[in-house]
Amino acid sequence: MMKKIALALLIALTLCPVASFAQVAIRIGPPHRVYEDRGRPPERGYVWTGGYHRYDGDHYVWTPGRWQRPEHPGQRWVAHRWRHRGDHYEMEEGHWR
Repeated sequence: MMKKIALALLIALTLCPVASFAQVAIRIGPPHRVYEDRGRPPERGYVWTGGYHRYDGDHYVWTPGRWQRPEHPGQRWVAHRWRHRGDHYEMEEGHWR
């Protein structure tokens, strides 16, 4: 009987840290976008992937945009954006489409 209790306790203690992986809710919206001077593309076929605010611990940090070549010809860049969902904000990562 003691072995069963010890085993159950060991399993319970092993699973407890899983609860700490909860998602953080960001309740303050991002600041206004920063104006970026794109300049000229380095070569033909490059696409501007605009900058965005990312959340870093307890504040927003601006990540500057840059010129990138699409992964496949004809793709377009869908920019990062923050969506207001109920009482918090969620980041939708930028991606090629």
